[in-house]
Amino acid sequence: MNNWVLLGFVGQAFFSARFIVQWVVSEIRHESVVPLAFWIFSLLGGSILLTYAIYRRDPVFIVGQAAGLIVYARNLVLIRRKRRADKTGALA
Repeated sequence: MNNWVLLGFVGQAFFSARFIVQWVVSEIRHESVVPLAFWIFSLLGGSILLTYAIYRRDPVFIVGQAAGLIVYARNLVLIRRKRRADKTGALA
């Protein structure tokens, strides 16, 4: 197996791990929850998969992963903003 294929599998593992984390946290809390780790795994896995897609020169894969990264990054920004507001007591 070459290093690029290995990198692709690592990216897919991170990307898949987000669903396991979401499921476990939801089961523990007995409600549907999207934890911070979900978005972190999404961003890590999506970034690695985008790198792999660029290497493969697959435009469909590139567009799909790039679009997803925007959503994952935006959610992390919103979470950080809310946490800062909660700490300072500011209105969101």
